[in-house]
Amino acid sequence: MTPRTPQPGTAQPGTAQPGTAQPGTTRTGTASLAERVTGALVGAAVGDALGGPVEGYSPDQILERHGGRIHGVVGPWHGADWRTARPLAPYHKGDGHVTDDTLMTHALVRVYATVRDHLDAYSVASHLVPDLLTTPRWIPELEADALPLQRIFLAEKWLVARIHYGHVDPREAGTGNIVNCGAAMYMAPVGLVNAAHPAGAYAEALDVAGAHQSSYGREAAGVFAAAVAAACAPGATPESVVAAALSLAKDGTRAAIEAVCEVAAHHSDFESALVPLREAVAPYDTVGPDYRAPSLGARRPSRLHAIEELPVALGMLLVSGGDFRHTVLGAVNYGRDCDSIATMAGALSGALGSPVPEEWAKTVAEASRLDLWEPAAVLTGVAREVFERDVRKRRAHERAFAAIGDARATVEDAGCSG
Repeated sequence: MTPRTPQPGTAQPGTAQPGTAQPGTTRTGTASLAERVTGALVGAAVGDALGGPVEGYSPDQILERHGGRIHGVVGPWHGADWRTARPLAPYHKGDGHVTDDTLMTHALVRVYATVRDHLDAYSVASHLVPDLLTTPRWIPELEADALPLQRIFLAEKWLVARIHYGHVDPREAGTGNIVNCGAAMYMAPVGLVNAAHPAGAYAEALDVAGAHQSSYGREAAGVFAAAVAAACAPGATPESVVAAALSLAKDGTRAAIEAVCEVAAHHSDFESALVPLREAVAPYDTVGPDYRAPSLGARRPSRLHAIEELPVALGMLLVSGGDFRHTVLGAVNYGRDCDSIATMAGALSGALGSPVPEEWAKTVAEASRLDLWEPAAVLTGVAREVFERDVRKRRAHERAFAAIGDARATVEDAGCSG
């Protein structure tokens, strides 16, 4: 039976009310790798679908349009006029449809499924770009089979223009692109393959994202992957995830995360946090107060600035105590680029082990005609293979280093045994 799509502004049965956390639902100490990968990928897709219909609007506009805060899946902003309403036409945003965030995330999972190893910028050129350019897939917002290239945003089309047509070195292809969250929004798989190893996830994501972005857009991709990896560690908490992100983040990205999370620590419900979090990130955000009319300096390279989406997602994770419902609803009701914020927030809280509401996941899967669980099963297998190979390489390195090292010192003395 197809789940009923809730009317705008109404909650689904069992959905937490806005501003209400559900303590005790996060299984950070016991969740397995498979559960964390599934939680992160399904959670990211659910967040994406919930945020899609209100992307680009402010919290006040969302409140007025839906007669209250959003509690679950809602329909298109323009109702039945979505086919012609500008600026969204021809995309059917809402009713549980995922956006390009999920399409790109699943595309990256397919690359991992092919390579079955760590990725780099050349993996993007050899596998991701052809996937976008040559293989028609069901695009929920277009309600048709189409090339992913026909749905993705201009910042993602840059990949095809630079690498396929321009033959640019993949490691440098991101230079010149607009600086936004385009690379960061689909980096959860990198964090999951490097589960519990934030530094490894950061380095790999920076390499992968070099084909797509530069400056703080590329940096955000690395930090988001690191945060997802940190969320997979046994006993991880929102605080430990933020700490891991801050230990690696550079320049404006680090400053923005610090500023937002310092404010977030003083809130325990997203309603009271909506305005303060925006105020905290505003000095680092180049888009400006009107999301649909970016400032002249928007999305240009800078060491002083940051994308808005990642700091806010981390802030909402803190506000909610890691609870999936609360984290994602906070991200959705924040507005602006809330599909990407909720994608990141959903991945982080899902990786922590907070359950993704079954009714949301089922609605999104059926509405989008996507199997949200199959990519997680595939990526879990890849992560295990990569880890086992990494262990063998590390052991070989230990033996080699011990053989050439000081005869009086052993690998065990150096604390390198495993």
